[in-house]
Parts: sequence; C-alpha cells; structure tokens
Amino acid sequence: MRGRFVLVACCGLLQWPALAPAGDRTIPASSPPSADHLRDLQAQAVQAGVAEWGHWGLDAARYSAWGSHSNRLIPIYSFGMGLESVSGPHSVYRSADKLKQLYGRVPQQSLNPKAEYFDQTDVYRLQKIAADSGKKYVILLVFDGMDWQTTWAAATYRAGKVAYREGRGAGLLFQDYRQAPTDFGFFVTSPANTGTGLDVDRQWIRFPGIENLGGYDPSQSGETPWAVPPDPKSLLNGGKQTRFAYTDSAASATSMCSGIKSYNEAINVTTVGRQVVPIARDLQDCGYSVGIVTSVPISHATPAAMYANNVTRDDYQDLTRDMLGLASISHPGTPLPGVDVLLGAGWGEKADNDKAQGTNFVPGNKYIAPPDLERINANAGGPYIVVQRATGIPGKSALAAATEQAIQQKRRLFGLFGAKGGHLPYRTADGRFDPTFNGGKDDKGVPHKPETYTPADIEENPTLADLTTAALKLLDSRGDRFWLGIEAGDVDWANHANNLDSSVGAVLSGDEAFRAIVDWVESKQAWDRTVVLVTADHGHYLVLEKPERLASPSTDAK
Repeated sequence: MRGRFVLVACCGLLQWPALAPAGDRTIPASSPPSADHLRDLQAQAVQAGVAEWGHWGLDAARYSAWGSHSNRLIPIYSFGMGLESVSGPHSVYRSADKLKQLYGRVPQQSLNPKAEYFDQTDVYRLQKIAADSGKKYVILLVFDGMDWQTTWAAATYRAGKVAYREGRGAGLLFQDYRQAPTDFGFFVTSPANTGTGLDVDRQWIRFPGIENLGGYDPSQSGETPWAVPPDPKSLLNGGKQTRFAYTDSAASATSMCSGIKSYNEAINVTTVGRQVVPIARDLQDCGYSVGIVTSVPISHATPAAMYANNVTRDDYQDLTRDMLGLASISHPGTPLPGVDVLLGAGWGEKADNDKAQGTNFVPGNKYIAPPDLERINANAGGPYIVVQRATGIPGKSALAAATEQAIQQKRRLFGLFGAKGGHLPYRTADGRFDPTFNGGKDDKGVPHKPETYTPADIEENPTLADLTTAALKLLDSRGDRFWLGIEAGDVDWANHANNLDSSVGAVLSGDEAFRAIVDWVESKQAWDRTVVLVTADHGHYLVLEKPERLASPSTDAK
C-alpha cells in the first residue's frame, strides 16, 4: 500500500464525526482502576527475562536485549497542512542529486525511485513552508524516541484492543483528531555520521567522523515503519549488505530544526563545526515569539537544538545560556536574543565538576549555572519571571501564578522543575506515577530498583500538559505569532530502560500535551493560522509479538 494518505476535515476527501467541544472532551481511562495490567506485564517480563508478547532488540529469547536507538522510519502527523510537498514524488530519496546535497554523497542503496518516505530534514522545511505561507502559529511536538511500534503499543493499551496493524493508527488523540486538515507520513532519521572528535572549549572539530556514515536501505530495513525488515540488524548499523549510523537526539533535532545532516552530538553545527540558524531563530527575526517546553532537563539535546549552537550536546550550561540570551562559549561577544519562555526539568541536579562542559563549568546546578539563574531573574533586574519547584507549593499553581505575573509585567518566563534524575516524575500507563523494574539486571541477575516518588514529587511538579498550557498562554500574550517547541522527552528515557509501562505512560503524557495544544487552537478558532507537527526524533527497538496482550487484562489468565 502507499505509505501515506491525507485526511481533510470539513470540505475535503473524508468526513469524520466531530469531537466533543474542547471543554467536554476527555481522554478515556486506560484500564480498570483496580488493575495495573501493563505494570504487571513489565515486572513479570523483567523477572523472567523473557516475555511471549514482546521484547526489546533482536533476540526473542531475551526480554531486554537492546537499549539504544535504531534507524527505524519515524511517523509524523501534521495538522493545518499536508505533507505532499516533501513526500512521495518529492522525496529526496528519489533523487541522486538531492541525496548528494543532503549527505555529501549518494549513500549506498539509498536511492529509491518508489520512496514514499522522506527525510528528517524535511520537518524543518515543513515549518518553513508553514511560516512562508502565512501561518501565525507553528508548533513542533516531539515525542523523543517514539517510533511507530511505541505508538502502536500506547494506542493498543488505550483502545483496549488491537485496532490496526499498519498506517496512521487510531486510539491516541493525535491519531484521531479531525478538527483540522491532517496528514500522515514517515521519514528517515540517519545522521551524517558518528565518531566526530570535538573540542568544547575551542568550539571546533578536531577530526571528522568518516567510519560510520548515514543512509537508508529500504531493501534491508523496510519501506514502511511497520514492515518486518528483511535484515533486522540493518536498523542497528549491523546489516549484512549495508551498514548505516543511527542518530542520537542531538543530530536528529538539528535536522528537524535546522534542515541539515550533521554528526551525533551536534547542536546546530555542520559536520565541520560551522554554526547554522534553527527555524525558531529565523522566525524570531521575523517577529515571532519563541517558546520551548520539555519534560526532561531544559538543555538536553532536543530542547537545546530548538534554539542554541554548540559542538556538543553535553555543554548544558552554555546551551542554557544561549536559550536565555546570555553570553556563552558559542556566542561570547553578542549573545543570542533568547527565548520568551523556557519551561522544563533539571531542578535539584547538582555537580561539583563536569569535564564534558569544559573549563567554564560552574559548580552547582549542571543545567543552569547559579550566577546565570540570578542574572536572568526579574527580581534582580533580569528579563524573566522565574518559577521553580518549591517545598509545599503545588507545581501547577506556582506555574500558573508565575505565568500571570509574566503576562501582567510583560516579561519572559523561566520554569525549572523535576524529581531526582532531572526529569518530571514518570507517569505510568495507568496514570499513576509508580514505575516498576526497568529492563536488564545487574551482574548478579537482580533487576534494577524501580524509580520511586514521594507525594511531594508529584504535587510540587506540573505535568507536561501544564507546561504546554502555560507556554501557550504566555506566548499568546506577546504578539500575534509564535513558534513553540515541545518535547515529551521521557519516552526516550523509558525506551532506553526497556520499560514498556513507563514508555506508554510517557506517550499518554505527551498526548495530554497535544490535547492542551488543540484546546488552545480551538479556543482561538485559529486552525486557519496554525500548523502543528507531531513526530519523534528517532526510534528504539521494541518488538511486539502479541500486541493483544497489552490490550486486555483478561488475556493474562491464559
């Protein structure tokens, strides 16, 4: 079948029943209140070391056998615009000239005259097309690490049945939403290369990575995200015929935000270290306000690449400086303008030293240097209303109050939250915050202890949806146009840990953030002025052998 299709609301190809009004719409409960089905499946699989319903990696006899990324094709859902300008006949993978321009060469077996998929760099082009066409609100929602299989798992759990086995799917709000023109497609995420040597203090490339190069071979890896690849190892840089590097979050976010292929670790620099300008800063120069929201540390790779420049993703404090308009190692003389709103995690994460951040690292919070936090605070004459996690203060309420203060005083907004580990508390599939064992065991065969939270951890932190709502409200107050980047970063963290319960919960948390977006758009009656792109930066390697086991607790009795 063709790899993409178009669904258009109102006067288009297909008609869909209207959803309930925004204020009445709720996402249905995932499972019976008395059951924690997916948590049980995860715990049992880790304890036994094997699960009949699925596994991570290539070895079906081991539940947890792969904890890194993959080269799987990644889904994208667009709202307010179509994908026809970059997919199918317009795919770069149908043109040798375009592939050479993209990679610097034509990767082996990557030219595909029938390609329906496109490239990750086209996510940047879609945002540019949206702005050039006059869209006032451009929103990029990135589920870090959410490939088609992860989405399928979450949708199957939520729907209580296996509703699909290919295509766009159904069951999650971003799959089902039909109040705007919408489209579905998928793209290649492979980077330019891995193995680049760099110098954080000098901000230059010491030597290029030339051994592990990027590309995509559909004959070995599959034409669609749901296809069973003829050579499964080809998705892990281990194929018999072709071997291609798989991306990290830095190179992938650079592709989506700046439209180039670069090396793993790069934050908006080319393979030789030249800085490039991401779409958010381009639009900022055209009068757009800019906001960034994440469920993980504020200057992790994905949120950082939405705005900053650096030769390495690990230079967290300098990346934050770029995002907040302070002098940094990459912009020492003339700082970047900074974003209007930055909300995320990293609160309480301290380090006395960090060689990866170079000689200008300041002991204290590893994501924002204490002097920088003081410098930006409106109480000390800075441009930002600052809100942080505070003992005994509900995070949602504190965030709402700070947002109103920033609006009233016409200031920017900075929010820093999180639990131990630097992220917001992991929501699990049933909506609670009680993760079970991650995949893998220690050298004695004992499962690693689950992450646990106190009641204060839950109460004192907002959710990703709360952060999204606050950002939309603040940006709306600052003018008639904005760019907003949102990352559901805990999907990736859960998949690295081979924890299906936490992974599904993270997808559902991101789906709530999508609901916050569409509720705002509907309240403004702004779909004619808005484009929302929902996607991921790369895949992992979850394999579901019996997806129906995720759907119904009653099947556990077998």
